[in-house]
Amino acid sequence: MSGAVPDRLAVFRADLDGLAAASRQRRLIPRAGVDFASNDYLGLAASPRLRDAVRAALDEGVPVGAAGSRLLRGNTGWHEVFEAKAAAFFGAESALGFTGGYPANVALISTLPQRGDLLLMDALSHASTHEGARLTRATVAGFRHNDAGHAADVITGWRRDGGTGAVWIAVESLYSMDGDRAPLDDLAALADREGFLVVDEAHATGVWGPQGRGLSHALEGRENVITLHTLGKALGGSGALLCLPRVLRDFLVNRARPFIFATAPSPLMAAAGSAALDILRDEPERRQRLHDLIALFGREMAARLPHLPMSGSQIVPLIVGTDADAMALAAHVQAAGLDVRGIRPPTVPAGTARLRVSLTLNATPDDVTRLAQVLEAEWPVS
Repeated sequence: MSGAVPDRLAVFRADLDGLAAASRQRRLIPRAGVDFASNDYLGLAASPRLRDAVRAALDEGVPVGAAGSRLLRGNTGWHEVFEAKAAAFFGAESALGFTGGYPANVALISTLPQRGDLLLMDALSHASTHEGARLTRATVAGFRHNDAGHAADVITGWRRDGGTGAVWIAVESLYSMDGDRAPLDDLAALADREGFLVVDEAHATGVWGPQGRGLSHALEGRENVITLHTLGKALGGSGALLCLPRVLRDFLVNRARPFIFATAPSPLMAAAGSAALDILRDEPERRQRLHDLIALFGREMAARLPHLPMSGSQIVPLIVGTDADAMALAAHVQAAGLDVRGIRPPTVPAGTARLRVSLTLNATPDDVTRLAQVLEAEWPVS
């Protein structure tokens, strides 16, 4: 039988064409210009101390790859020593490593909340939390961003309707696209009454809290608090850690599919992560320099574009509005040699397309001042 050959790729082309028409098609572009886009907040990704730590580990015979899942032959003494060191550093009973924050969050959220429990997520929770929620057996609900009172109301309604299980409150300590902080004390008090608090410290680890231990450090070690610390942002490497009670660690080892069936992180990242924790302890001036840049950018922007609110953190969202305007502004700033990226829906809510300014030690004070000058010159009038 003859006939036209079907265009099996048509549906994918049409989808991409639709994204392009809406100014939402993403493309991979090479690094260029001064870094105002990465999460390398402390400038550790190219740190000589991290390079030396990895080089020394190779010289000692540490393998590049784990060669299997942790439950097969992928578990090494380097993993275990680093997890113990990290647990002590952050103040938790135990820690469990993953290849990244995304799989760690999916493992946690999809595994620990049980049938009959309530998973309660902040409205701006990370995509990985939503992916874990898609797989959980618990009931899923949300609450208004950073509104602990609304979270309490949602729980009250769930209890009134017959909910009897534990409540798992999932938040970020510092939100990745808005740069604002969660009301952790209020949420912890709610969790003490109702269940558990899950805090994603990805963008606070290394930058905030005593010695960079995170914004939830005062809560670490409680039996109902679980934190996630990434190694691939301020710590300059790759991977993530869940810090939690040992019984929950053991439960994840036995029940979390993203842990059980995934190849273990490279043992070299244990060496890099260990060195990064040492840097947090030994070089507090890095955090101070970053905080100085945050303050400088705030002053420069207040003088030049005072209608734009500042977050007070190293993540500064500059809301533009439409997707096309945000990407056009990002292109103008990039043309000036400053790497700032535009962020569009669905990563952020519709109508809030923005520039996400990320302040890192890869930029100098002069670079920060120049960024404010370029933004003033290029900012849309309407």
